[in-house]
Amino acid sequence: MKLEFIKTALQFLAISLLLIGCVQDSEKTILIKNASIIDGSGTPPFRASVRIRNDKIADIGGLKPLASDSVIDARGLILSPGFIDSHSHHDRDTLRTMDAAISQGITTIIVGQDGYSQWPLGSVFDSLNNTPLSVNLGSYAGHGKIRILVMGDDYKRKASSVEIDSMKSLLKQAMEAGALGLSTGLEYDPGIYSTTGEVIELAKVTSSYNGTYISHLRSEDVGLEKSIEEIIRIGQEAQIPVQISHFKLARRSLWKQAGKILKMLDSARTAGINITADIYPYEYWQSTMRVLFPQRDFDNRTSAEFALNELTSPEGMIISRFNAEPSYEGKTLDEIAKERNEEPAVTYMELIRMSEEIPGESIIAKSMDSDDIRTILQWPFTNLCSDGAPSGHPRGWGAFPKYLAMKTGDRLPEKIKKMTSQAATNLRLDSIGVIKKGYYADLVLFDRDNVKDNATYEKSNLRATGIKLVMVSGKVVYYDQKPTGIFSGRIIDRKE
Repeated sequence: MKLEFIKTALQFLAISLLLIGCVQDSEKTILIKNASIIDGSGTPPFRASVRIRNDKIADIGGLKPLASDSVIDARGLILSPGFIDSHSHHDRDTLRTMDAAISQGITTIIVGQDGYSQWPLGSVFDSLNNTPLSVNLGSYAGHGKIRILVMGDDYKRKASSVEIDSMKSLLKQAMEAGALGLSTGLEYDPGIYSTTGEVIELAKVTSSYNGTYISHLRSEDVGLEKSIEEIIRIGQEAQIPVQISHFKLARRSLWKQAGKILKMLDSARTAGINITADIYPYEYWQSTMRVLFPQRDFDNRTSAEFALNELTSPEGMIISRFNAEPSYEGKTLDEIAKERNEEPAVTYMELIRMSEEIPGESIIAKSMDSDDIRTILQWPFTNLCSDGAPSGHPRGWGAFPKYLAMKTGDRLPEKIKKMTSQAATNLRLDSIGVIKKGYYADLVLFDRDNVKDNATYEKSNLRATGIKLVMVSGKVVYYDQKPTGIFSGRIIDRKE
């Protein structure tokens, strides 16, 4: 027992020396030995060591320690590429450590999603270059943000050709600053009022910069098939790779039809359209309570009842945030309706009315089927995402560990691929997502038998267990269940 304690203490000391910067010298290297490597390509695990010099992987194989090496003994644990979160809201975190992300093995977050991005992106990137995070960050240019900048409050209409030209000009600025592409949130204001033609014009600009298009579809429920036809059309006419954000079949009558929907995507790919998708492994989503009213007819009881019967349920809708009446937070719509002695549809409409007087609301609602989630995950062109933020939904702290632990029928190397190289391929990201010589040393060391997501809908900020070490750009940013306070994240810049 005493000998084992000494070994553990020495291992901790070795890691601690790495953390305080003993490898800053360009002649110094790090050797991770005795690792079971899953390299992100989908191939089986293999036992090897990895040597890191500065921020890159210098060598892989049966390596003997050098005098320049600081050694980390992996003790047979899984070493994989850092996980890439292709649809993230972790930039809402006020902590530079990005604890919610790194604690689940995420080393790269892609933000600017659903049509919303910080602005101007050039200034954002400059700031992050001067004051980096513990994770890498790339961003899309948000269509909704650009639309508001051009149209102001008068956005509930079709944009004029002059306004579209102004949007294109702003988009060019963002692309030249390094945006990965264009994101839309066509189910949200103000994107819901845009025409397909408007989006195509902007996607053409994005394509000219070799960018990609990612979209929260115009409908994930009543108009799902038409929305998929729309994104396929955008990909075809703009000649641009297109990705469906957080792919879901969010309507009861669509459940168990994921295979049929995926055939639409396969047909598009056969026709030469590079369409891909990401998904998170939960049956519940999080958004505004207004999103279930596509006609924005919030006082229409028929629409409210349809939403609660077909798109979710009173029992399956949890009020996550509600500034108008904080005591409702954490309760289901069903519980609140019973408190108020009302029909759930009436309560639903009243909550929306109250939130218009005192803004600030969010709901978590069950709309997906677990079999559909597994079917979509097994599609070869799907990668994992979290769609997560530091608070609200457990996906913000647990999406990647949850997927590692869940039964999907996939081998572990295939799962790792969906969290790493598949995401990099879908988003055209270079030099990350694979453990390969010359690639960035963004790495995760984890215990495959004990990885567990602990975040719940009641306590969404509980960190995962089983993630032993996370490295970004060759620096250890997470160790021993806590961030190290090292900020080695890079800007993921399309220009690079």
